[in-house]
Amino acid sequence: MTEAPEFAFIARHFRSLAGPGALGLADDAAILAPPPGRELVLSADTIVSGVHFLPDDPAETVGVKLLGVNLSDLAAMGATPLGYLLAVSVPGTLPDDWFAGFARGLAGMQARYGLTLLGGDTTATPGPLTLSLTILGHAAPGAALRRNGARPGDGIWVTGTIGDATLGLACLTEGLADPTGHLVERYRRPSPRLGMALHGIAHAAIDVSDGLVQDLGHLCRQSGVSARIAAALVPASDAARAAGAAFLDRRLTGGDDYELLLAVPPDRVPALLDTAGAARIAVTRIGVFSDGADGVTVTGADGAPMRFARAGWSHF
Repeated sequence: MTEAPEFAFIARHFRSLAGPGALGLADDAAILAPPPGRELVLSADTIVSGVHFLPDDPAETVGVKLLGVNLSDLAAMGATPLGYLLAVSVPGTLPDDWFAGFARGLAGMQARYGLTLLGGDTTATPGPLTLSLTILGHAAPGAALRRNGARPGDGIWVTGTIGDATLGLACLTEGLADPTGHLVERYRRPSPRLGMALHGIAHAAIDVSDGLVQDLGHLCRQSGVSARIAAALVPASDAARAAGAAFLDRRLTGGDDYELLLAVPPDRVPALLDTAGAARIAVTRIGVFSDGADGVTVTGADGAPMRFARAGWSHF
């Protein structure tokens, strides 16, 4: 009997990505047992062509981004990756070989971060290419980080550098110079900050997906605290600094960084530096949490509060 086109498509592009629990992608669901004594941590994200990535972005980088943004959610919870489910809505105008590149991007991320495909769904759509991923991870019971634990006096720490991805988008759509290609690479290929043992170190965490100022505001609201950061302390790459002061607002409010914001008490800073050093992840203190419900204050070089047209990316 001839295999249905949908199943032939799955076999061509995704069967090689499947792990044991996926049952060869031949059944209606996967069977998976979490590691003994661990809790499951789950998250889901959808990316849409023309909204979350450019239609002419290389297919491989779209695979990297889709899995990367979900892995970043696990990193923010202090969880370890386990596997993922993938749902693909394919427009008829997209050539089949696009998915070969897309699957290469997924395969590279799987090998780097130690997880496999468990299953999912495929469907046709008259609209743009839409890719949804549900990721599964695990953590020790009670050890997953939350957004609601920041306390007055905690330092505000951030991993990596901020603003590269939004400037990378400006390079692709507005002609901003990027002689080294660093900014575009950061936009297309997020690096989720997995590998730090943050339980018992950070009181709270969130990943910077919608913009530093906006995501810090989410953490403040959930924790019932205020935050004050200095723009001059926010870490920037050489490529971002070369873009100039005119792009400072965009660096602070643009999305797609996929760095971590952490609330860390002063007495746990040595432990933070140790675990970040072991994972080879740079961390920088940019401010402090305090009492009150004043939200986020960002001070400029003159010490005065900065004003922003918008705090970050809106999903609606």
